[in-house]
Amino acid sequence: MTSQVPPRGDTPLLGVSYVMPVLNDVTHVRDAVLSLLHQDYTGPFEVTLALGPSIDGTTELVEEMASVDPRIRVVENEVGSTPAGLNIAIRASQYPVVIRVDAHSVLPADYARIAVETLERTGADNVGGVMDAQGGTPFQKAVARAYGTKVGLGGTPLHVGGPEGKAETVYLGCFRMDSLVRVGLFDEGIKRGQDWELNRRIRDVGGTVWFTPRLRVVYRPRPSLARLARQMVSTGLWRGELARRYPAANGIRYFAPPVMVVGVVLGLVLGLAGLAALPTGAAPWLLLGFLAPAAYLLIVVVATVAVTRPDGFHAGLWFLVVLPCIHFCWGIGFLLGYLKLTTNITAHTGRHP
Repeated sequence: MTSQVPPRGDTPLLGVSYVMPVLNDVTHVRDAVLSLLHQDYTGPFEVTLALGPSIDGTTELVEEMASVDPRIRVVENEVGSTPAGLNIAIRASQYPVVIRVDAHSVLPADYARIAVETLERTGADNVGGVMDAQGGTPFQKAVARAYGTKVGLGGTPLHVGGPEGKAETVYLGCFRMDSLVRVGLFDEGIKRGQDWELNRRIRDVGGTVWFTPRLRVVYRPRPSLARLARQMVSTGLWRGELARRYPAANGIRYFAPPVMVVGVVLGLVLGLAGLAALPTGAAPWLLLGFLAPAAYLLIVVVATVAVTRPDGFHAGLWFLVVLPCIHFCWGIGFLLGYLKLTTNITAHTGRHP
């Protein structure tokens, strides 16, 4: 049964606990925390930062913020992974509503107010919205565009928006504390994709996950190609792991990148074999394998032309690189994870996205 919050009427506003895992986020964490302190929600709140073993000045920064504002609390996350940090922060929190925050995200001022109102209105166990990826540099703009298009990350509501209603999963989330406790919090054995897995358990016990496009959270993409590639490989690994664990709960969109990787690689191998065989007088039919990478290249070029005008020429050039990076890194990661290599490869990839 979905837990219910009684109508507000003259009763005090529900208290909100913001929970945020933090690890090597000195560039973004201040803006993320300030966006929580400047919410227009007038109920009581607290901010709990689960601090992982950072080496870039993040530790000193968050300790400084906590020292000047008693609403900010820092708790140690020795493991450093996202789900461990979330669970530590949740257990250290006191209020009946828990809002998950990412250190790369900036919440709009009305986020908590809309989230709590929607939680009360719908009786849902978790409410979330859109990950509104926005970049400052041409590279980040290209990544943000890839996130928000069907040819990039699949065009799901949490990336591109859509009608309000029940959902499979949502970005971040505004949870009822009792719902989180009932399903056992986040699975700390799942380093990425833990939101999807938690929402699956909420739905399995009869709870409701609710999407509303009114909740839009600015997300800052990775600033370099190398960091984007690492993020996509890790995300793909765990998506493959989850697809293997829960085969009936996965949509076909998750299998598109690995199928594309296999098709392009196989096509290249066949085409090159055909070229090598030409001097021997063999039939050139193997050259048809080049059709697969050619078709993929055409898709990338057409998609790039579509984004060049709104995002600028330099962002368009980066899109030519960013899109294949996302597809191939995510797809290769998925195949490795699906083939049960996740444990060996992702033991140290628990950093939050």
